[in-house]
Amino acid sequence: MGTKTDSQRFFDRLAIGLAALLFALVPVAPTTAQDLDAQRWQCAPFARVISGIQLFGNASAWWSQAAGRYERGQTPQPGAALVFRPSRSMQVGHVAVVNEVVSDRVIRVTHANWSPINGRRGRIEREVEIVDVSANNDWSRVRVWYAPIQSVGTGSHATFGFVYADDAARQIARLDNREAPVVLAHAEPVVPAMIGAAD
Repeated sequence: MGTKTDSQRFFDRLAIGLAALLFALVPVAPTTAQDLDAQRWQCAPFARVISGIQLFGNASAWWSQAAGRYERGQTPQPGAALVFRPSRSMQVGHVAVVNEVVSDRVIRVTHANWSPINGRRGRIEREVEIVDVSANNDWSRVRVWYAPIQSVGTGSHATFGFVYADDAARQIARLDNREAPVVLAHAEPVVPAMIGAAD
């Protein structure tokens, strides 16, 4: 067996380095509620983990990306993602996953990076109340529970509507969350996490 040349050794080291880099970049799915809470989250990656809906980029882009891939509509359903329109205070929008339809005007969601909790962003909130305040009861304008005031906020937010999880998304969500009871009370203490910017 011959001795490796300098160029062969270089490419061997390069291949090992690339493999290590790829391993480091591959996200590991959280497997427990504590794993979820311990991370710092933007809303869209968190919604993707718990819903299984495979859309990427800014939260507001989920609506257009869903066209032709997922059903969309104005009626809340458990597992659906409510997509918020961008605004001055939310320049990239927001996305939250429906846990429960309480009434024709009230839902509960799980989402991340909405309320600052203990002065920190990027936190997970569960069983968060959202109220439809649209004129036509079409969920195009909502008010959202805001932890610092312990109430539904007085301001309202425009939404596009709901992106519905399909069977494949539900299967992905089951695999990602096989040990994670993500539907818990929003008042439950959350492991501190912080993220640089709001959704």
